[in-house]
Amino acid sequence: QVQLVESGGGLVQAGGSLRLSCAASGSILSINAMYWYRQVPGKQRELVATITTSGSTNYVDSVKGRFTISRDNAKNTVYLQMTSLKPEDTAVYYCNALISPAYGVRYGDYWGQGTQVTVSS
Repeated sequence: QVQLVESGGGLVQAGGSLRLSCAASGSILSINAMYWYRQVPGKQRELVATITTSGSTNYVDSVKGRFTISRDNAKNTVYLQMTSLKPEDTAVYYCNALISPAYGVRYGDYWGQGTQVTVSS
């Protein structure tokens, strides 16, 4: 019943910017940490950015200074602002969140369907 829906991917030239959004919907009591991952075919999924409930953030070294993760708790939405994009940022980007759907129900691990980001050189 909980869904994560991503949007904002697309094709952009190197040096450009994109903003990804991921909205959680359904039966939601609370959301703990939220994450953005990315995956290139044939490689493991990579954790790109993390944001806690208090707003603390963490990034993989390759995107530090270029990507910014943020969240709007009122909208149950997490964002990833990507700037100075490089061809090596090309991947399918997935959002992930720890969500409790109701009182007494432990947090579950939920994933979006993924959105393609392609950066041309």
